[in-house]
Amino acid sequence: MTDQAQSSEALARDRRLQQGIDQYGVGSWELNLATRELSWSVTARRLFGVAPDAPVNFDTFLSLIDLEDRERVAQAIQRAIDHGDNLDLMYRVADRQPSHWLRSRGGLVKEDGGAGYLCGIVLDVDQQKVLEQELRLQQSQLRSILDTVPDAMILIDGRGIMRFFSSAAERMFGLTEKEAIGQNISILMPRPDATRHDNYISRYNSTGERHIIGIGRIVTGQRKNGSTFPIHLSIGEMESGGERYFTGFIRDLTEYQQTQARLHELQAELVHVSRLTAMGEMASALAHELNQPLSAISNYMKGSRRLLAGSRDPNTSKIENAMERAAEQALRAGQIIRRLRDFVARGESEKRVESLAKLVEEAGALGLTGAREQGVVLRFRMDPSNDSVLVDRVQIQQVMVNLFRNALEAMSNAPRKELSISNTRVADDMIEVTVSDTGAGIPDDIKAKLFQTFFTTKDTGMGVGLSISRSIIEAHGGRMWAETNSAGGATFRFTLPIAPGEDLNDGA
Repeated sequence: MTDQAQSSEALARDRRLQQGIDQYGVGSWELNLATRELSWSVTARRLFGVAPDAPVNFDTFLSLIDLEDRERVAQAIQRAIDHGDNLDLMYRVADRQPSHWLRSRGGLVKEDGGAGYLCGIVLDVDQQKVLEQELRLQQSQLRSILDTVPDAMILIDGRGIMRFFSSAAERMFGLTEKEAIGQNISILMPRPDATRHDNYISRYNSTGERHIIGIGRIVTGQRKNGSTFPIHLSIGEMESGGERYFTGFIRDLTEYQQTQARLHELQAELVHVSRLTAMGEMASALAHELNQPLSAISNYMKGSRRLLAGSRDPNTSKIENAMERAAEQALRAGQIIRRLRDFVARGESEKRVESLAKLVEEAGALGLTGAREQGVVLRFRMDPSNDSVLVDRVQIQQVMVNLFRNALEAMSNAPRKELSISNTRVADDMIEVTVSDTGAGIPDDIKAKLFQTFFTTKDTGMGVGLSISRSIIEAHGGRMWAETNSAGGATFRFTLPIAPGEDLNDGA
């Protein structure tokens, strides 16, 4: 093949290559560094909006670039010429609405004895820039949403390294996003959770066994200053680029738990008020009950005085007997007063092993005062083999006193007056207590509202007694309900936890 043929073949190959490049929207360009003349392919001219036959040079090229990008592009090209740097620029074309983005890539080609050329390609990247702007807008919108959500959001990779840290997380943990990103999530946990967390992730990655993912759990978080606080943690899982990521949604429960604690305090206040109210309702009956032993004391003491004044020696035994009886009656009065004081006195809730029979006896001394005067027959059927319960003595006695007083009122006009109290084991860990009367029973329209707060059928009642009673029983892990019995009266049942041992508290 002759040199001329080889040259023709090379030119043909170059044309084919240029046509192939042009078909894919890629233009080529060449800048003569000596003359500053610029050669553009057909596609390059089309991308810049220049006519096929219009003369172009470097100054023409700069004039076609958006004014905001022009200086940056000129400086980058000059650096490539001076230092031989590779060129990679994105810029906007002027006088195109909306702005149109192009990308030029190239490098320096030197010739022997000459300044050489800066050659490269240019292509349309407008769609790419639009997608980038939309992505940035979506990211900005997502960031704005996350900034307003009160729950914190943290993204970690499969090694437990934090990759995203929301504004709420910054406020919650006292760390800036810059301080958190790249750190292990364990810095947000107290010991021993912090030392175990990497093992949790490793175990899940190897076994796939879930303990908290998709379930949620209350755990403890740790702020930058070392203080700890309760949080509710929910975790989601995703994969991206073949790597596993976990997203944690965190809610600070400090205020919630403070509110719950305050509600418990208010409930305790209401319980105390209820006890005071119950005491007021029992005041008249107690006054009558206490009057009898006190009157007896007075009479015995008067008789003793007369005996002492008449003849000392023959009546010594009688005097001693009278004095002994007076002491017994005084003791009885003292016991009633002491139980009333314990009932009204406010104290911290403390569950201890108690005798159920003893609780019924002591509650009966308060709640059943005046029962015999009303002609009420009391039937106690307490099973001694199921006597030990783990309860707060004062609270359970309050429940019993409330039920006893309600039963007496329900039977005030009944022709038959019987009150039965019994107990039986209903499960391996629970004892059921039953209080039945022969009063008017529970109408169907009232049964559904019976335990509602502030619901009452009494003219002067507060409507909190049964509601508080059920709350007390449920706080002990039991339940309370009511039904109409075969005698037409009401039966109240509640369950209490069986004590883990047989040793009973002596009440000291």
